[in-house]
This record gives sequence, structure tokens and C-alpha cells, in this order.
Amino acid sequence: MSRTVELTPDNALVNDVRAYRGVRTRRILAFLVDYTLVLTLSVPVAIVIAVFGLLTLGLGWMLYAVMLPLVAIFYIGYTMGGRSQATPGMRLFDVKVARLDGQSVDPVLAVLHGVLFWASVSLLTPLVLLVTLFTRRKELLHDYLLGTVVVRRS
Repeated sequence: MSRTVELTPDNALVNDVRAYRGVRTRRILAFLVDYTLVLTLSVPVAIVIAVFGLLTLGLGWMLYAVMLPLVAIFYIGYTMGGRSQATPGMRLFDVKVARLDGQSVDPVLAVLHGVLFWASVSLLTPLVLLVTLFTRRKELLHDYLLGTVVVRRS
């Protein structure tokens, strides 16, 4: 189940054992911070949808059904797919996402990373999170499928 990775200057960090110390705990705490930020960002979006719903005689209120996923997708795409390769919660706890091939995580891969996380937890129950206990790099299922890892930044 172990994958070999060609060592390049861009991905040397993913092969360093020290890059994974405390990552599981930091990742959980970062998720809680990011989830709180997404909920906070949803408040002004909800107000805009409320006004839009009034202007469209209630039709705009159907956007509430997709509001949270859309806010989360933009949040993840803009932050994790950006220059820092980490969401604000991940930066707070000194972790980032890295690709095993050494390339940068682009916004599309970042969004796919988030969508696969939620799909795996929803379909396979939160017990799928136990996968990190059995993978060498503390990867989750969606990390393994996408060829990404979460490592310490420092």
C-alpha cells in the first residue's frame, strides 16, 4: 500500500518524517477553525440571499439549499489553492497541503480535496477518518486518492 515517490527539491518535505509530527491533531484543530470561518462567512451571504429572495418574490430563497457548500468551495479554492497552500486554520496550526509529485495545489485540486473529504465522511461514516492511523504519512482516504499529504510548514 506504500507508494514510492521520486525525490525532487520540490517534494523533499513529503519524505521527511519530521514533517508529519503532530499533523493529525493540528489537522483536526485546523478543520474546526475553518469550519467556524465558513459558517461566519455564510452569515453575510445569507443576508444577501434574504434580500434577493424578497426581490424575486421568494424564488431567490432556494439558494439557501446550496449556500454552505458554495461558500465552502470558494473558501477552500481560494485559500488552499492559493499561494500558501493552506486554509487560515491550517496556517494557524502550521500545516499545509503538498502534492507527492512536488507541484503546487491549484484551486481545482483544492476544491476536489474538500469535496472528496465530505463525500468520504458522508458515505463511509466518520470512521473513515481512522485511515490516518494506518497510513505512513497520516493520509486520509481522499489524500491517498489525490496524491496529496498534509505536512508541517516549519
